[in-house]
Amino acid sequence: MGATENILLAAAMAKGTTVLTNAAREPELEDLARYLGAMGARVEGAGTSRIEIQGVPELTATAHSVVPDRLEAGTFLLAGAASQGELTVTDCVPSHLRMELSKMRAAGCEVTIGESTITVSGPDRPTAVDFATLPYPGFHTDMHPQMVAFLAAGSGTSIMTENVYSGRFRYIEMLNRMGAAIRTDGQHVVIDGQQTLVGTTVDACDIRAGAAMVIAALAAEGTTTIVDASHLDRGYTGLVPKLTSLGATIARIDL
Repeated sequence: MGATENILLAAAMAKGTTVLTNAAREPELEDLARYLGAMGARVEGAGTSRIEIQGVPELTATAHSVVPDRLEAGTFLLAGAASQGELTVTDCVPSHLRMELSKMRAAGCEVTIGESTITVSGPDRPTAVDFATLPYPGFHTDMHPQMVAFLAAGSGTSIMTENVYSGRFRYIEMLNRMGAAIRTDGQHVVIDGQQTLVGTTVDACDIRAGAAMVIAALAAEGTTTIVDASHLDRGYTGLVPKLTSLGATIARIDL
């Protein structure tokens, strides 16, 4: 998506017409196109695989509210489900998480969708489900570690296929420290659901790995310590107070 965004930004004030094929289709890209359009840019086709940008000599100031963060919403929904509780995310766009929500339903979650809200009730144990990451509107690669963490305490064997970003399996070692039974086979991740995860010390290798550790910790018995938790600050504003307000026992400790 970053390549499409950069070309869109560069083309907005370039001379002539730029046609971008095989473009990313993510909601965030559509939002960027709306923002540029409000500033005077001429962009057609955002949200499709073909975008046409007619360059303009200048852009004007505007005010714009960015699209809600679907990854934050999805992470909190999985955190609530992993806790076997009910959680409602407000001010979100449910259609942006269509594939992720379908897999949560398949895993046994009850999902209720409002105009700008999503409510999830978690099962006693997730049911095994297979899924594969794909560019939007497919299952987002940045939601894959969180979903694997959720399924780690489930029943049966799940298979996740990573088609977008192959270098994000470092979190698996951390989940296995907690009692998960997860292995890789090329681009596939095989999750043998376990009855119980156990708290221990794990490393938040990156933003989404850190989110996966939080979800696993909420499902685990005992206390989990997550080191290098600063990664989480880059993706989740106020994560600790938000989880605490929902009933989690969690504290930030400076070591």
